[in-house]
Parts: sequence; structure tokens; C-alpha cells
Amino acid sequence: MYPYIKLIATLFKGKYRSTMNLDEKSVIHCRAGLTDIDMFVELNNARHLTYMELGRWDFSARTGFLDLMKKHKWAVAVGGASVRYRRRIGFLQKFTVTTQLICHDGRWFYFLQETHMKGNICSSALIKAATTSKQGLVPATEVLAAYDKPIPSFDVPDWVNAWIDAESQRPWPQ
Repeated sequence: MYPYIKLIATLFKGKYRSTMNLDEKSVIHCRAGLTDIDMFVELNNARHLTYMELGRWDFSARTGFLDLMKKHKWAVAVGGASVRYRRRIGFLQKFTVTTQLICHDGRWFYFLQETHMKGNICSSALIKAATTSKQGLVPATEVLAAYDKPIPSFDVPDWVNAWIDAESQRPWPQ
């Protein structure tokens, strides 16, 4: 089940935390609960992605993106993800999720998100996400143009371009 209570708590806390610029890194503090663990009594791999989603909501609230979503009646959608898992997060262990917007390709936004525990990276993900409207995908350039803040330069790193190229070659069922 989706953790709606954790989402509401994340958004509520985000309202009272300091605002951020788009090139800053969001950090949320979490704890692996009973509904997050698998039969090995550790944070389930899908829950890593769920907590990363909560991190993107915190980032969105603190950068003003949520306000833009409300104003323009936009939504968001994830278009892809590449995740690496390296360390286990056990039941009731505290960990953090970092969220950073690293670039856009004119159409999609790319986030680097990590879970950390005791100074070690537990998982890392590249998330491809888009803003959507009733008319379809809203280009990243249009979203950024709607901001009242200075927009940093978001050059696409080579490793992200390599991932984009690899994904474009992957067959999609007809």
C-alpha cells in the first residue's frame, strides 16, 4: 500500500523547512518501518523507490514546484529509473534520502537520488521524470520558464547521456 500518511507528513514538513533553489540537494530523514520491510527484515527494494519519491515531493515543495503544479494544473510522471543497491537498511534503522536535480534534456528532468545510512550510500538512482498536463508532457524548458527564480545551467553529464542512449535502443513491446 502506498504510504499516504508519510507523504502527507513529508509535504507538511516541507512547508516549514527552508526553501531551496533548483540546484540544491534535498535531504529527508526516514526510518524503515514494519510496512517497509521484506521477509529478510530489511527495506524492500521497491520501498527504496517509494522513499525516493517522498524525497522528490520534499524537493518539489521546497523549490516551489508544487505551487507551479497547482497554478498550472500540472502533474508529474516518472518515465524511467536506473537503480543500484549496495547496502541493506534493516528494520527500524534510520537513513536519509538525498534528492538532487542534475539536468534536463529540454523534455525530461533527471534526478540523482541516494539513500544513506551511517555515512554509507545504500542505494543510488537516476530518475527520469516529467511534468504533465491534460494536453500531455510539458517540456522541461517550459516548466523552468514558469519559475520566478534564476535557473541554473543544467548540462547533461556524459553518463546520463549514455543512459538516455541505452534506453532509446532498448526494444519496447508492440
